[in-house]
Amino acid sequence: MSISTSALLTELNIGTWQARKLDRGVSDEVDAQKLTKTKAGNYHKKLLAGAKELEAINKMAANVRNWHYEQTLPWSDSGIRLLPLGNFLKYREELDAKMQEFDTLKRNFVTQYPTLISSMAFQLGDLFNRDDYPNQDQVERKFYFNLNFYPMPESGDFRVEVEDELKKELMGKYQTHYETKLNEAMAECWGRLHSTLKHLSERLDNESDGARKVFRDSLVTNAMELCSMLTSLNVTKDPKLEEARQDLERALANVEPKDLRESVLVRHDVKTKVDEILNKFNF
Repeated sequence: MSISTSALLTELNIGTWQARKLDRGVSDEVDAQKLTKTKAGNYHKKLLAGAKELEAINKMAANVRNWHYEQTLPWSDSGIRLLPLGNFLKYREELDAKMQEFDTLKRNFVTQYPTLISSMAFQLGDLFNRDDYPNQDQVERKFYFNLNFYPMPESGDFRVEVEDELKKELMGKYQTHYETKLNEAMAECWGRLHSTLKHLSERLDNESDGARKVFRDSLVTNAMELCSMLTSLNVTKDPKLEEARQDLERALANVEPKDLRESVLVRHDVKTKVDEILNKFNF
């Protein structure tokens, strides 16, 4: 099956700096104090411990990576992901905004960097070593936010000048690889749906003593967001996946988290529908 006209490949690379440094002197001191007979461990200093400016960048980078994984499907072991064209415009628009925010946080950190180093001279005491800190230009280069897009390959499109028998063998391996990656991508769609259904069923069940389990509003909102996302992530147009998606969407239609908390009947009705979906499809 070829999906070259309904998807493309995307590669997102985000670089950050953890500001950690191995202190061999302290590591040796600890080994000596503990009377170890070998190198038993390493001590890594946090060069900018507590620096909110750096924490903000690293936290945002982690959130963007998680968001990127949610919007795409696995394709290559190197980190290249499959992006459905139906999700492309929204993805690009949101990513552009995230790139601008990342750049703003980076500029703020680089501007504050000399001041942060000075404060660390007091905070770290005898652990402080000015030589541990790169200069501003070097630090700025540690932070980057790059995005590349590539066309989806055609199924069976393997062009190489070799003998017919060898070409046939190579094409067969390529086709198998292509189908495997496509199946893995779709398996993730089913996996996300299955995890969401299981989580809903578990949280909507009562405790062993009959008490209601606590859950956040995100229990419902995350499930509805997944339903919306699966309309584009279903790149092979799997009818069973679409049927399961629609069943979950109907089960949660007009249901508010407050209703689930306060009404035994609503909670029981939704859980019953969710369990029916779990039993209906071969997850």
